[in-house]
Amino acid sequence: MAAPPRHGRTLAQIGEICARATDPRTLRLQVLDLLDEVVPHDAFAWLLTDPETAVGSSPIADVPWLPRLPEAIRLKYLTPVNRWTSMSGPVSRLGEVTGGDLSRSRLWAELLADYDVSDLISAVFLDAYGCWGFLDLWRIGDRAGFSPEDEDLLVTITAALTAALRRLQASSLRATKAANSAPGHDGGPVVMLLSPDLTVLSQTAETEAYLRTIVPTEQGRSPVPATAYNVAAQLLAVEAGVDDHPPLTRLHVADGHWVSMSAARLGATGPLEDRTIAVTLQRAGPADRLALFARASGLTARETELVRHLGDGVDTRQLARRLGVAEHTVQDHLKAIFAKTSTGSRLELLSRVFGG
Repeated sequence: MAAPPRHGRTLAQIGEICARATDPRTLRLQVLDLLDEVVPHDAFAWLLTDPETAVGSSPIADVPWLPRLPEAIRLKYLTPVNRWTSMSGPVSRLGEVTGGDLSRSRLWAELLADYDVSDLISAVFLDAYGCWGFLDLWRIGDRAGFSPEDEDLLVTITAALTAALRRLQASSLRATKAANSAPGHDGGPVVMLLSPDLTVLSQTAETEAYLRTIVPTEQGRSPVPATAYNVAAQLLAVEAGVDDHPPLTRLHVADGHWVSMSAARLGATGPLEDRTIAVTLQRAGPADRLALFARASGLTARETELVRHLGDGVDTRQLARRLGVAEHTVQDHLKAIFAKTSTGSRLELLSRVFGG
């Protein structure tokens, strides 16, 4: 059966937005403006994710439960029903998944019901190279739930959006500017301490500079540490057996600089659930940058291995020996890598990968 004309028009508009977009934030804002017309909703949240761990970061959101944001994120990660890491397809409707009994969702039963949420539709942006983000749209009050047509329309556009998000992540992995252009360059790891319910207890002096870069915030207002909440909530999900991805996300902050954010419990005594959670931020190291670059660029395992050896400064002959292949095979691999990464030399490639 042919897709309805409305789907075709929306896909064409999405294609234009994807082609013009130069950063993930602009892309998401423009798509959300369009979705407001074609899939009406009352609240939204769209996060980027680490392609390997699927842990969220850099959110764009408009929700009425902002005063309860730590609780909302904690419940989002602890709710297996309709979780973005276990959806059966790219789009899912909570009303359909629960058979109309929304209380089967812990997130709905413990929070969303208080805001008279009538339905939630979720989209995950996933391909063979990883998970690049997820989107939630909510309807509130007397609105009818999302329809199968709403679901079909979102399914129509997820592939184009997934490809665009991956492309934009790849483009942000580039040669970095001077080290002192990055937030927090004067110190080592940046730390935020959270209570077991994700209340902020304390943080190091440079933490706010990072947070302002991750989530643009008006002067005079403290940035909301939503990415830190996401990483800590993933730790809770792992401890609860809901998901097994590590509590880690890597994200772009500015000018080619990437950071790694992870969560762990402090101390070694007392009940695990009572111990303080430490969220640590530090610059993404060479291994992290290579892993992200390989996924974002669609490199094969063999091509990734070759780039890793290139980082050691070896020449073609040494590469051939390490890989156990002929020198002309190395050159073929390099040509394929240059084509996938839009680079023209080994030096340019390594600058992109390792930020030199």
